[in-house]
Amino acid sequence: MMKYKGQVEQILKITACRNSAVLEERRLGGKKSSKNPPVLSHEFIVQNHADIVSCVAMVFLLGLMFEITAKAAVIFVTLQYNVTIPATEEQATETISLYHYGIKDLATVFFYMLVAIIIHAIIQEYVLDKINRRMHFSKTKHSKFNESGQLSAFYLFSCVWGTNILVSENYVSDPTSLWKDYPHVLIPFQMKFFYISQLAYWFHAFPELYFQKTKKEDIPRQLVYIGLYLFHIAGAYLLNLTRLGLVLLVLHYFVEFLFHISRLFYFSDEKYQKGFSLWAGLFVFGRLLTLILSVLTVGFGLARAENQDLNLTTGNFNVLGIRIIVLSSICGTQAFMMWKFINFQLRRWREHSSSQPQSLKKKFVTTKGRPSKKERENGVNGTVTSNGADSPRSRKEKSS
Repeated sequence: MMKYKGQVEQILKITACRNSAVLEERRLGGKKSSKNPPVLSHEFIVQNHADIVSCVAMVFLLGLMFEITAKAAVIFVTLQYNVTIPATEEQATETISLYHYGIKDLATVFFYMLVAIIIHAIIQEYVLDKINRRMHFSKTKHSKFNESGQLSAFYLFSCVWGTNILVSENYVSDPTSLWKDYPHVLIPFQMKFFYISQLAYWFHAFPELYFQKTKKEDIPRQLVYIGLYLFHIAGAYLLNLTRLGLVLLVLHYFVEFLFHISRLFYFSDEKYQKGFSLWAGLFVFGRLLTLILSVLTVGFGLARAENQDLNLTTGNFNVLGIRIIVLSSICGTQAFMMWKFINFQLRRWREHSSSQPQSLKKKFVTTKGRPSKKERENGVNGTVTSNGADSPRSRKEKSS
């Protein structure tokens, strides 16, 4: 069990760094540290949730170091249901290790959910909070900046990881592999670890609503998109549609990454709008490509497969009813996203068009001629040019 000592030391270093940062903030006399909250109170849990979760995660890592608890701890830390395929004459000389899913995956998802909470706190404290102190955002922009900062980091990491799997497994060069040899019960290590990490991340978003003190009016919106992610990722994982799910996730994450990184640039410079224009075009293209790949794989590829009998033992779910449910859920989600997108764009256009006549009218007043002495004394020029409600800056803040 000596090989796990490195992981334990890394967790201990992370916890020590966070504790030293908290002590330094208290030494400097921060507002939050002027009065220590009662132990196990809501404020105490919110302020120290990363340290509490780190201690829980270290319990599982320390369990790997003792023979009595190693068998139980392994279920949480390492991937389960390993199947070793011996080498054949046609394939390579070394054996291949593949995986399938089972009930023990819930324990692994729970452990990596704890890891996701720790990483979330590290990014928040050492990156986002420092930028927020320099930029002096309002409360609304502060929450949106934190959300975009966390999601852009996750989407970028997932895109790079998913693309690497697609290239290494030759799914890009051979599109028929999305439905060929279905059911895809046995999957490589990287594929299973990717899905476990995705489920763990989106499950960790539920306690983060409490840790980040999310506003009550924002909670329904958060729950909707968290639920949609979990529904589709778990559906692809359990129905053995992992290849199709991986392609669609990478495509969707890339578009979402572009949106959130554009919003981060917008908060730093409100004149930046090019990223949103590019995102709008890629958003529509992404929805169209998602529908094409889904119909091609489920509607044509699986529909023409020879084995179309429901068999839970072999993991075959290629029957007409399940195919209809899969396509309906994908098409319904894409339609919902397009509906939200169109409403958002129409609202922005209406706000822009309604403010356009007022700005033109006031511009005409200023350029009609030199104001009289009485107008200068009454501050006509200052009233026209300093009206924040009609400035492009205010219009952008409303649309954001």
